[in-house]
Amino acid sequence: MQPCCLAAYDLACRRGDRLLFKGVGFELAGGEALHLAGPNGIGKSSLMRILAGLLRPYAGHVEHDGTLALADERPALDPHRPLGEALAFWRAIDRAGEARADFGLEDLLDVPVRFLSTGQRKRAALARLAASGARIWLLDEPLNGLDAHWGASTQAAIEAHRALGGIAVIASHQPLQLQKLRTLSLLEHLP
Repeated sequence: MQPCCLAAYDLACRRGDRLLFKGVGFELAGGEALHLAGPNGIGKSSLMRILAGLLRPYAGHVEHDGTLALADERPALDPHRPLGEALAFWRAIDRAGEARADFGLEDLLDVPVRFLSTGQRKRAALARLAASGARIWLLDEPLNGLDAHWGASTQAAIEAHRALGGIAVIASHQPLQLQKLRTLSLLEHLP
């Protein structure tokens, strides 16, 4: 995997008339992971969207070297297609291969995405992300809807990605069992 980096400088986010956070900054190199912490509504998902380039910051800027992929509450999979076709669509777009991690989807490839359970859709979104070839993973609540087994498997996939030099930014209310995990509390960046 090529070297990668992700940095945020003095970020602020405004939603309507409300300033959610200000002064957020960090630098990550290959192999590192950052946990975004804070209560509901503080701006973790907005920060993830800023990092992904989907939302413009009110102030500050983001720099990155390496491809980014976001997995959030929207799985980005066509609900009317069978799961296998929906995943194949993204593999063709990303020009990537199969996911390195096993997300237990083999028996579900002919099931339309709309019929998958919450946990199955989450695993499918994670499989899409893992197969993307992106060096920087942005994971918004990746453990929501997963049982203990699949939560542990997801964390193992994150660790494997980091071992190959990838970066992970994780917004989560769930406890994370990742090595050398840095934490950024958005409570420390309230206006």
